[in-house]
Amino acid sequence: MTRVCIIGAGPSGFTALKALKEAGIETVCYEASDDIGGNWYYNNPNGQSACYQSLHIDTSKTKASFDDFPMPADFPDFPGHQQIFRYFQDYVAHFGLRPHIRFNTWVTAVQPENGRWRVVTDQGDNALFDYVLVANGHHWKPFTPRYPGTFSGETLHAHRYRTPMAPVDMTGKRVLVVGFGNSAMDIASELCPRFLTDKLCVSARRGGYIMPKYLFGQPADKALLPPWVPGWLARRLFRLVYRVTVGDVTRWGIQQPDHQPLEAHPSVSGEFLQRLGSGDIQMRPGIERLDGDEVVFSDGQREAFDVIIYATGYDVSFPFLADGLVPLEHNRLPLFKRVLRPEQPNLIFLGLAQALPSLLNLAQVQMRLVVPLIQGRYQLPEAEEMAQAMAQDEALHGGHYYASRRHTMQLDFALYERELAKEIKRGMARAEVAV
Repeated sequence: MTRVCIIGAGPSGFTALKALKEAGIETVCYEASDDIGGNWYYNNPNGQSACYQSLHIDTSKTKASFDDFPMPADFPDFPGHQQIFRYFQDYVAHFGLRPHIRFNTWVTAVQPENGRWRVVTDQGDNALFDYVLVANGHHWKPFTPRYPGTFSGETLHAHRYRTPMAPVDMTGKRVLVVGFGNSAMDIASELCPRFLTDKLCVSARRGGYIMPKYLFGQPADKALLPPWVPGWLARRLFRLVYRVTVGDVTRWGIQQPDHQPLEAHPSVSGEFLQRLGSGDIQMRPGIERLDGDEVVFSDGQREAFDVIIYATGYDVSFPFLADGLVPLEHNRLPLFKRVLRPEQPNLIFLGLAQALPSLLNLAQVQMRLVVPLIQGRYQLPEAEEMAQAMAQDEALHGGHYYASRRHTMQLDFALYERELAKEIKRGMARAEVAV
């Protein structure tokens, strides 16, 4: 009997478990924490959650819902992490998944052995599996840039941020947030009121665009065009809408962007521009060096701060895989249909993407290919064809983004779902011919 191991019980892990359970495939899911939820488990005791107390999802509940278990109708358009966590709990309970998850168990090694995988854990498990599904997430290993000099104040990565008073009390402090993504905007917007901090600045190396949460009276992601509309046309239309609804971002002190809207992973905020316009947040260019309690910026300006918060993203990491086993470099791991390497078709990666508009339900879509692959009802193409498809897919989904380590895993969810369905149909036809 085929045996499958899943590493991680976040949304990717438990939706994969549900698909395998329904297919009758023997599966064990290892979870390092004492409960499911991964990044959405606030104060997760495994230390790997980046969830802060005020966090709300930036994708509407319609786009983020699992297709077999919609979010409750009474949820707001953009649920908070408490609601998302409850939704996960209800999903796992509804489908009876908890008995198949081994909690408080860290996977310490995954090693190839005669075409299978030996999985070792810190609880003494040592077993062979035919397939390993990696769902350990990619928002748990903070990336902090290095600058010349030293800073005498307090520093933390956004991964550690929980509230304005924890783990660092920022009351009355001069705070600099470094970064221009969703976490940077959320945290800056929360900390900027003058009754909290004395000064709040945001440092960004380049200009960018802030996407509103609502367009035309509804969540902005509901206004997305269908996947059959050519990408270049969809982007052009959106730029017209953006100019009308948001306008020139430089009026808020943001640097003139060197790219067009949707040529970077979008940052979504309903509050950040208002706070800039109110003077509660001030923009600064990139950091050149640190000098005691002062930060020297790229324009030569220097300014004193008490706290620096680095909202500068994450490194992708698989600590249980031996170095060199997968060609991971600068957060880039080319995968066929974003799930596997041609030379290791039984090592599956789930949710390893920056999916727009939603990442929560990506693995659920990916399992539409993975389950028939495990069952033998789907056959992969030849290795050369897979390599060509990988290059084409990366260009299709990320070719229009500017070159950056933050753009190595871009994915248009609707387009991906459509293309994956076509590949599954082709692969099932190949399997029938092979029989």
